[in-house]
Amino acid sequence: MNEFKSWSNDMLGAKATEALTKNNFSSVYSKTKQDAAEQLLALIPAGATIGVGGSSSINEVGVLDELKKRGHTIYNHNVPGLTPDESLALRRAQLTCDVFLCSTNAVTLDGKLVNVDGIGNRTAAMMFGPKQVIIVAGTNKIVRNVDEAEKRIEMLAAPINNKRLNLPNPCTKTGMCMDCQAPTRICNVTTIIRKCPRLTPTTVIVVGEELGF
Repeated sequence: MNEFKSWSNDMLGAKATEALTKNNFSSVYSKTKQDAAEQLLALIPAGATIGVGGSSSINEVGVLDELKKRGHTIYNHNVPGLTPDESLALRRAQLTCDVFLCSTNAVTLDGKLVNVDGIGNRTAAMMFGPKQVIIVAGTNKIVRNVDEAEKRIEMLAAPINNKRLNLPNPCTKTGMCMDCQAPTRICNVTTIIRKCPRLTPTTVIVVGEELGF
């Protein structure tokens, strides 16, 4: 990585983790996704059940195979070949797992987490249910405030995720949110977590690389 881009990531990562800590989250900065993987794995107790939100960032960090090797039960509705009923059952199981792994659509420099969901299983699990939540976010997701977070989601996260899921929504044609009314719309639930939920211990690992969308 270019040394100046690395410097910028370090500076933004430090500001974001400091703000998240002030908002009662546990937060650490990892310079690389390899370091992030080690930190994440160290947080998961033996025998814990694991829920996985629909997260490219978690996949890119590469911890799921290691968790399988350790013998953890993993509730992952993203596994290919599941029936709708099987996928729904896994989403529900994520709400009461021991550790829920996910990313966030945006982290603000004053320590807020902003997310948009289609069904709401990810945003629900981030707030209440699991015994512990671990969020992994690349510095590409750091924005100045909630307004910029919403713009980031509309211009980047939502269109790219629609394309990734191969959905026929208008943003896959225009490259930006069209506030559509389609039945396949995935932008139905917006949450802003301003402080760490009191009964849901949450760790945010900010990574000095681009991860996810």
